[in-house]
Amino acid sequence: MDYDDFSELYDHQYDLYRDDLHFYAGLTGRVPGPVLEIGSGTGRVTTFLARRGAQVTGLEPSARMIGRARERAGREGLTLDFVQGDAGSFSLPQRFGLILAPFNALMHLYTPAEQLAALRNIRAHLAPGGTFAFDLYVPRFGALGTLRHEGETFYAPDGARTDVFLVQRHDPPAQLLTTEYFADTTTPQGQLSRRHYTLTQRYYTRFETEWLLRCAGFAAPRVTGSFQGGPVTEGSEVMVFQAQAE
Repeated sequence: MDYDDFSELYDHQYDLYRDDLHFYAGLTGRVPGPVLEIGSGTGRVTTFLARRGAQVTGLEPSARMIGRARERAGREGLTLDFVQGDAGSFSLPQRFGLILAPFNALMHLYTPAEQLAALRNIRAHLAPGGTFAFDLYVPRFGALGTLRHEGETFYAPDGARTDVFLVQRHDPPAQLLTTEYFADTTTPQGQLSRRHYTLTQRYYTRFETEWLLRCAGFAAPRVTGSFQGGPVTEGSEVMVFQAQAE
């Protein structure tokens, strides 16, 4: 997934997402040592943790996303370390007490080989006794094959209005969900332009994820059905995992 062209819309969509921040901040307070965030995007989580005193490095494949993350950090007076790379092949000399992969970052690993390579690489970068924590959405989908507007409307300083529409397609055998975004911008003069983006995610089931972690050399993980704790239930929207290397 190439997020370079998607970075501006991504920032508009998720800049105010807060559900996960205090969970990951709580972990940084309990787990000693430096922190690595996998798929740090435009720095939403990275800067939040850094403001609270964490020594955090962001790993992100997209150069444009890293650029926006550095702009965000600069606006907040922070100097952060961002590294361009992907979960399966990055190599850093440092070992981390805590590695995070927030907000479905692992859903950009599309095959078992990619998943295991990434998990083994993450495990290799953990300090002894370190923790790997991440969240994934529970695979539950809205109306498929239907153009939808889900309330995402953004206004620019010049008065231009952008409405985001989407269409989703589900491939159950491959466990893939593909979302096509159509960002329609109307200027105050009535001119309309459209940008198109495609996002494909490979979703996971709970026990599949537990077995992948065990195969990659992690101990049995702690799994909860929300960022506040509690079991995974039929009504859970996320699965939150915490695992240590064996």
